[in-house]
Amino acid sequence: MNEMEIFDNNGQETYRSIRNSVIAAQGKVYSTVNSAMVNAYWEIGEQIYKACGENDRAEYGKNLLQYISDRLTVEFGKGYTVRNLRNMRQFYLMFPIRHTLCTELSWSHYRVLMRISDKTARDFYTEECAKSAWSVRQLERQIHTMYYQRLLASRDKESVAAEIQTTEPKPEYEKAVKDPYVMEFLQIKPDTHVYESDIEQALLDHLQEFLLELGRGFSFVARQKRFTVDGQDFFIDLVFYNYILKCFVLFDLKTGTLTHQGLGQMQMYVNYYTRELMNEGDKPPIGIVLCAEKNDAIVKYTLPEDNDQIFASKYYTYLPTEEELKRELRLDGFRKLED
Repeated sequence: MNEMEIFDNNGQETYRSIRNSVIAAQGKVYSTVNSAMVNAYWEIGEQIYKACGENDRAEYGKNLLQYISDRLTVEFGKGYTVRNLRNMRQFYLMFPIRHTLCTELSWSHYRVLMRISDKTARDFYTEECAKSAWSVRQLERQIHTMYYQRLLASRDKESVAAEIQTTEPKPEYEKAVKDPYVMEFLQIKPDTHVYESDIEQALLDHLQEFLLELGRGFSFVARQKRFTVDGQDFFIDLVFYNYILKCFVLFDLKTGTLTHQGLGQMQMYVNYYTRELMNEGDKPPIGIVLCAEKNDAIVKYTLPEDNDQIFASKYYTYLPTEEELKRELRLDGFRKLED
């Protein structure tokens, strides 16, 4: 290797190292500025609330906000309109405990979160947004597709509550399974006939969006995972690993109505993974059959009563209306009550 080649290699390596340092420094600066801004807006909201209480639209409150807005705008420029000051006051009221503010979230994130009136849902989205590093756009999508409600509808609250009393509770698999799944990012128009292989390919083409829909902890492992039993080949559509649950998650795609054969097939896949492919420290795998239409009676009478590894979920390849999602969740709730 001549001197010029050595220089080129060392130069590129040095450049990459310096570039990474610059990017890391920029990230820290942005994070620091963002955190300072969020805290400043919280303080402003607190002071406005203390000055005029909740009734900031009365004559005194309106005059005070306009006065503060005018003075701040002259001194610091845009961003301090009366409307924005009211948003800061609302920010303080909705997040009254300062130390619970997430430094990872921007003011734009919090403005979206403030649209959620239900405190429990708002707290859930705040925590998930921070842990999953959602962008503002991703946060808006998760709220619009009722991520919280869909996840909540999938949980068996009674069994989860009972597990708290045990010394070694089972993995809360249902916390990672939603019903339905909304996959509008596949860009498949409603009522369009597609093959299972088409959906599988589309999911891989939009893997980042699919991982967002799946939730925290998922990483992609394999497509068309092949295994052989007694000379016969079988293929699992998609395999993921969830590092929070510490288990493999197997997906089988069905473009039609769920059948007992589909559930039986998934049971076989899960049994094979349980007996042959689990690593040390893994929890038992789970299987999710994604289907265009789901028959809950088929699920109920195909799977054993103590089943906690096989799930069936409906999927939408388009963005349903809020009323459609609510109707789906209401029906799911009624079915669980009947069970």
